[in-house]
Amino acid sequence: MRNLSQRSETELWPKVVGANVARYLPWMAQHIPKQTAIITGVGRDRSGKVIYRRQSFAGLNTASDRLAWGLTAYGFRPGMRVLLMVPAGEPLIRLTFALLKAGCVPILIDPAMGRRNLAQCIAEVAPEALIGVPRAHLLRLIFPRACSTIKHAVSVGPALPGTVALHELEVAVNAPFALAEVAPTDPAAIVFTSGSTGTPKGVLYTHGMFEAQIHVLRELFGIEPGEIEMPAFPLFALFNVALGVTSAIPPIDPTRPARCDPAAVVEFIRDLGVTSTFGSPAIWEKVTAYCLEHGIQLPSLRRVLMAGAPVPAYLHERLHQILIPPADSFTPYGATEALPVTSISGREVLAARAEQPSPLAGTCVGWPASGVKVAIIPISDQPIRSWQETQSLPAGVIGEICVSGPAVTREYVGRPQATALTKIADGDQVWHRMGDLGYFDEYGRLWFYGRKSQRVITSYGTLFTEPVELLFNQHPAVARSALVGVGPSGAQLPVVIVERRPQVTIAPTQLIAELRQLAATTEMTASIHNFLIHTAFPVDIRHNAKIFREQLAVWAAKQLRVPG
Repeated sequence: MRNLSQRSETELWPKVVGANVARYLPWMAQHIPKQTAIITGVGRDRSGKVIYRRQSFAGLNTASDRLAWGLTAYGFRPGMRVLLMVPAGEPLIRLTFALLKAGCVPILIDPAMGRRNLAQCIAEVAPEALIGVPRAHLLRLIFPRACSTIKHAVSVGPALPGTVALHELEVAVNAPFALAEVAPTDPAAIVFTSGSTGTPKGVLYTHGMFEAQIHVLRELFGIEPGEIEMPAFPLFALFNVALGVTSAIPPIDPTRPARCDPAAVVEFIRDLGVTSTFGSPAIWEKVTAYCLEHGIQLPSLRRVLMAGAPVPAYLHERLHQILIPPADSFTPYGATEALPVTSISGREVLAARAEQPSPLAGTCVGWPASGVKVAIIPISDQPIRSWQETQSLPAGVIGEICVSGPAVTREYVGRPQATALTKIADGDQVWHRMGDLGYFDEYGRLWFYGRKSQRVITSYGTLFTEPVELLFNQHPAVARSALVGVGPSGAQLPVVIVERRPQVTIAPTQLIAELRQLAATTEMTASIHNFLIHTAFPVDIRHNAKIFREQLAVWAAKQLRVPG
């Protein structure tokens, strides 16, 4: 008898009928009950080897059913918004599927986004329930106004005053939980953006949008049931269930991926034979350097997906020394509001770079995914109510990237102004303005040129972050750079701030002199005369890779003593 991974797609997926995206878990539990759904490291034995705990699809389904029974008995109901603040891994997966089965709307939020942002975000989504570790329940004391809508409180751990312990709600029955009946347009979850250019925003996902993402991810990357995937971005573990893939929860703090221990990550991949992984490029900066230093290859890996920030070409080159062909790296481009939009393999990136060797070309992010429409429109900071009010620009012209398709979200929760600024109506469809700039080349590939809000508008023209920074990143002493504007828009002073590579011996004055010489080599950058050195760029929580240029601009103004 063939196993699941040997069946054709037409045999496999049409049988998973219905609209509730949670239906994939009981389906997998029925068809591949013994296959491992989740692997987690739980310590080390006396010899120092990692001890792994495994849970099957059948076990995960039963555990989530028991929670769904208990939560609904406690008062959870379809449509209820539930703030979910538990560790990544098995608790998050089990609880998310229990809530989806019950028709509830889990709210996934980064608790490390800062107190002010956290209070604002919670108030905007108005949760009726909170399920979280004991520390999460302190939010109700710290932010009483923001948490005033919370009427049900469940502690993942010991019960606290005013809460019920989660283990007390687990019903010891094996009866399957009847999935809540939902429509594809019904809310499924609220997922917050990383907040790299402002306060994080709650993005409303429907069951139909999740469904579309599942199909696009499977088709785009050839992900097969039975694979072992390392989700360094926790949300991807939820897709793994629907793809019939084992989630190997990595030894990485999802709020600090850049601080991962590369030796532990490599050990994890080799121990479990990980075939695929999705996470921040900040992880692979460390892991690839470690592997090359110790002569390590990772033959089990078929694909490395990196997202959250532009991926430098050298990172693809490093990975190609570690992976065994035909394995490759991939950089799916998108955002919380629309993912994936485009994708490209590492080998295709390097080929594109060979065709367009100038860094001023920007970064190639590939071709649109199946079923996704991508257009470039004129740059504007104003709302666009209707698609008829704008136009698609031809290849080679820089503009704002817009995307439409079944996986594109239609609104932000509690942010009507943000929705108006980023959504364009087109009949029954909606275009999402990515807030990114770019252009199409003659082959239909999309090239990224930077964030719209971070472009620098001077009295003599506009500068874009991606091409400018790529130019200065070529300097051997520069780890990364950031273009910022100081002063009022339209008359901004362009400033390039650099972060030096570790153990660099070049004197700061010499480095700045050489950067000025480099700026003079292109017409685009010839007007940049101000350079500053920063010890450690502020970056986003989720990926540790998106640079907070707005914060750097404030810092630069103080360094240059430019009045605000």
